[in-house]
Amino acid sequence: MADQISASHILLMYAGSERSSATRTKAEAESKIAELAEQLRGGGDFAALAREHSDCGSAQAGGDLGSFGRGQMVNGFEDAAFALGVGDTSGVVETPFGFHIIRRTG
Repeated sequence: MADQISASHILLMYAGSERSSATRTKAEAESKIAELAEQLRGGGDFAALAREHSDCGSAQAGGDLGSFGRGQMVNGFEDAAFALGVGDTSGVVETPFGFHIIRRTG
């Protein structure tokens, strides 16, 4: 199992999620992330969708988080990211920060 991986993500926060300044409700965030997941399944451009929709500072870099090891990310995110094969995209992953879609890039 890899000690370090690289990944990108799209994060939609909601009012009340950790470190969030978003005003959307949890239900609105969940609905929107499901729409984005559907667009990705249909061949949507991950980086373009991240730049347009993600609430993470990594959005400017197309969602690129660079490389990280175990213990550096919140548990649900880390488990999902490390379970992916290179080039694979997760389903919707919920963490205390909101809803993510993760793509393993390395």
